Amino acid sequence: MIETRSSNRDWVATARTLSEALPFLQRYDGKTVVIKFGGNAMGDPGLMERFARDIVLMRQCNVQPVVVHGGGPQINAMLKKLGLGHEFVGGLRVTDQATVEVVEMVLAGAINKEIVTAINQAGGHAVGISGKDANLIVAEKLLRKVKDPDSHIEQVLDLGFVGQPVAVHPKVLDTAIKGGLIPVVAPVGVGRKGETYNINGDTAAGAIAAALKAERLLLLTDIEGVKDENGQVLTDLTPDDVVSLTERGVISGGMIPKTQTTLDAIRGGVGAAVILDGRAPHAVLLELFTPHGAGTMVRPTVQKA
Repeated sequence: MIETRSSNRDWVATARTLSEALPFLQRYDGKTVVIKFGGNAMGDPGLMERFARDIVLMRQCNVQPVVVHGGGPQINAMLKKLGLGHEFVGGLRVTDQATVEVVEMVLAGAINKEIVTAINQAGGHAVGISGKDANLIVAEKLLRKVKDPDSHIEQVLDLGFVGQPVAVHPKVLDTAIKGGLIPVVAPVGVGRKGETYNINGDTAAGAIAAALKAERLLLLTDIEGVKDENGQVLTDLTPDDVVSLTERGVISGGMIPKTQTTLDAIRGGVGAAVILDGRAPHAVLLELFTPHGAGTMVRPTVQKA
């Protein structure tokens, strides 16, 4: 095959990109990055393959990725197949005993192993675990308060086996990472009495990132990031900015729990948290290894220029 000047320029551009990435590769050398993988990207084989390759590349560059995944659409499909209904309140699935059994089966079974297989096929060494393994995520029942629209009286809403992390024991993750493995975590927690709890994937990822004192928490979603009143993506926020935007109603709906997760993670010692579009090609690599980044970064006030 005879190479043309055009193809040679392409290789030069590739070499330049690798060279420009050097400072970022050095910044994250040996550092832990927790990635929440979910949304439509999980249902697209092409995006799944690309994500897996990016995770393997991170590990090859001596970054220590920990993947935490969701699986809402797949859970819904299985519940429908089994003739079980589902209800959401405030973005959280009401989970009875039958439902939590399906949740565990889908999250810790099919989805977890699909991601593990994709990473391994890309040349990595991934291992799938759930929050129940080695008591990784100890949880308790999450109770939500709702206000009656007529009486305006607050009532406690029982969501069933929906949990919130109360303790994270990352020893199993540390062991896997030191062994050169890439942990892939299903967000299923265990209660004090052995109960199984369904945990929001973003919440689980934030709790794990805090326990590991991760350098970065990346929340991959189906939107570009936090947007202002004019629909423009805000690239750099502090916790105070997030609180202000929420109070003004700019951050609303499903973005509220995501930004709350970033705040909790930062308070727990995570270097910074980023909300970004997991559908964008190589979003994780763009965020970590280029000066432009991707999505919305939330970091401690003292670090903002």
